Amino acid sequence: MSENSSHEETKGSGQNAQAKSDLNGLLSQLEGILDEYMVNKAPFALPQEVKEFLVKVSPYLVIVLAVMALPLILAALGLTAILSPFAMMGGYGHMHGFGWGFGAIIGLVFSVVTLVIEIVAIPGLFKRTKAAWTLLFYASIVSLIGSILSVSGIFGGIIGAIIGWYLLFQVKELYQN
Repeated sequence: MSENSSHEETKGSGQNAQAKSDLNGLLSQLEGILDEYMVNKAPFALPQEVKEFLVKVSPYLVIVLAVMALPLILAALGLTAILSPFAMMGGYGHMHGFGWGFGAIIGLVFSVVTLVIEIVAIPGLFKRTKAAWTLLFYASIVSLIGSILSVSGIFGGIIGAIIGWYLLFQVKELYQN
């Protein structure tokens, strides 16, 4: 019996490795496409002084926004926990497919994940590492997915992602290993 469970664990870890490889390939393709359109085919490039300014202030902006967002996220989590059952019972969820409670919870979960990724990137932003830039790229993707899944902010999420990606890819060259 232990041989079967050992074989299944090996099979499962192989599938996990394949899924991780597929995800990394997909993210690399997306990065290549965005690099092409946000840098090479962009209607204009940011001046070098603007890029330098953005890179210098970005860690401070992330810190300030994280400090400002944390209480809002915690308050929203509390309000969502209290109000979601009432919103769902009130029939709001039936009018819009799957309801305020679901969309709000999904949006909050993705907001928390995005915030954590951005906070983890802060030390690397000060050092201008490629890994920190990559974390900000991942955070932008998580944020966009959260906007799409929460349904309420699809349009704003797409516009925000495009603007964010433009700025992020314009300064990419300033982040090195």
